[in-house]
Amino acid sequence: MKLPNRRNAYIPQGKLSRYLLSPTHAVGKAKSKFFQAIGFSAAREEDLKQQLLTLARTNEVTSVSRSTHGIKYVIEGALETKARRKVRIRTVWTVEGQRNNPRFVTAYPL
Repeated sequence: MKLPNRRNAYIPQGKLSRYLLSPTHAVGKAKSKFFQAIGFSAAREEDLKQQLLTLARTNEVTSVSRSTHGIKYVIEGALETKARRKVRIRTVWTVEGQRNNPRFVTAYPL
């Protein structure tokens, strides 16, 4: 299955710069090391954002789970690095309560 309402998937403002690409974020710094190592930095934040959205809109959902916060969707796929290398990652998206638009939660290497 594909991510429901995938055309409206979004990444909240600051989620990449203050979390996924932040070398000082308590949880995000380990992920930041990975993304920085494969060439994604603040200078390439928009490229990373577009690739994450494309992954969510085109790849199949690999798992779905429900919680009190909403529905969590896991999607796996590949990012293309600046050196044209493909790197596989896992992304997590959520649809909360009455909202229909999938929101980016996190990404990490497979």
